[in-house]
Parts: sequence; C-alpha cells; structure tokens
Amino acid sequence: MNPAFIKISVIDVIDILLVAFLMYQIYMLIRGTIATYIFITIITFYVVWLLVKDSMLLLGNILGQIIGVGAIAIIVVFQPELRRFLILFSSRYLPRVGISIDNLFYRGTAAVPLVNINAIIKACSNLSRDRTGALIVLKKTSPLDSYSNTGENLDARTTSRLLESIFNRNSPLHDGAVIINRDKIQAAACILPLSDNYMLPEEFGLRHRAAVGLSEQTDAMVIVVSEESGDISLVEAGSARKMDVKTLHSRLDNEFSNVREKKFFLFDTVRRSS
Repeated sequence: MNPAFIKISVIDVIDILLVAFLMYQIYMLIRGTIATYIFITIITFYVVWLLVKDSMLLLGNILGQIIGVGAIAIIVVFQPELRRFLILFSSRYLPRVGISIDNLFYRGTAAVPLVNINAIIKACSNLSRDRTGALIVLKKTSPLDSYSNTGENLDARTTSRLLESIFNRNSPLHDGAVIINRDKIQAAACILPLSDNYMLPEEFGLRHRAAVGLSEQTDAMVIVVSEESGDISLVEAGSARKMDVKTLHSRLDNEFSNVREKKFFLFDTVRRSS
C-alpha cells in the first residue's frame, strides 16, 4: 500500500502565510515587554498538555481546564497589547489597501496645507544647537485627540519661532509634547504614554520613552531633541533612530509631501442644497 502524501493546495499555502504573518506581528508587538514571557509560558503549557493529555490523565485534565479558559485569560492579560494591535492594524494596514468607511462617501481629493517641514527643521536645528529638549509629534492617520486634550490647545500656525518659544526652558509649556496636525500646532504640553519596552537603551530618558510609547500605539512620527546631548532622533513604529538635520528633512519630505484631503460628496450635496 502506497503511503499517503499530504496534499497542499493554494488555499493551504495562503493559510500558512497568513498565520505566519499574524504570529510575526504579535511577536513584534510584544517583543521586549514582559508580555513576551507570558506568551512563552502559555505556549509551554499548551505543548505540555499535548504531550501528557493521553498518558497522564490527572495532569492532562488540570492543564486542559487551564487551557479551556485560556482565551478569556489571554484577553485579560494581553488587553493593552490587543488594543495596540487593533489600533496599528486599523491605522497602518487598512488605509494602504483603501479600506475605510470614509471611502464610501468621498468623490475625490484636493490639496491641503502641508506640514511646514522647513519650520520644524529650523526649530529642531536651533534647539539641538542650544541643547534644549523637545518632543514634537507629527500626526498622520491615527487620531490623537485623547493626547492633545491633556495639554493646552493652541491651533496656531507652525513656525520655528513658536516651536522654540514653547520648548524654551522658561516657558510654562516646555514640559510635554507638541502635537502638529498638518500646518497647525494643535496643542502643547501634552502627556504621552510611556513605553514599557525593557529593551530600550539605558540612555533613553522620559522624552524618548514617551515618543516610543506613542509610536507603539499610533502611526504618528515623533521627533525628539535630547537635552543632554542635543541629538535629534526620529521615532516611528516603536523604533528610534538618530539622524542629522539633512536626513530628517528628507524623511519628513518623503512622508508629508503628498498629503491629500478627501472631498465627501454627502456633505458637498448638503451644502449645495442649502
């Protein structure tokens, strides 16, 4: 009798690739946090249960009961990570493929005021030279209202002099983050969530940890100017990179040079009818 070979279809390959992608994203999400050890412990429990469930009935039953409520336990234990995953998935991946409720109601795009990159670069250069600490958040698609509401609402045009004034050591607004939305400084002195990633460099202070924490939960780009060294860092997706002014300008230009705004036909129709 010929041995039966496993038949692998295209659907099976797609299934494996999707699971691999999901596991990789989960790993990247919890890498460097205490959740990594919890995840390894859960996997270990599951493997041990598979090995002993038929030979050691008592231990198998106990582990089976633990695994039976594992889904609820995972939701409780990994609540921050699951929330972060859903935020990142909705803000990073869905817009890339055009999946959005907004797409049901728009009829086209129009140019909007771009981020004032030159003003930001000039301010960062001057702040770096004077070794004045700064934390500048550049909004992309993720909503940041919950963070801007913790600070002082400004809604002011972005200028280098205003940014330098905000982060001046004698300014009452210097201790916190500035959130920039398009060409406006939306708010200052904002409180950002600190990252709990223990793999971050030891020299990272509260500014860097706050920048990493926000970038882990949103798709925002965060610029950090170190008060101790004057170094400029750009933080994206939980990763911080030191860079000079020229490199920073190029990166911001690539990201914000093609900002467009959707024109919604529903609201246009209402305005025309009125």
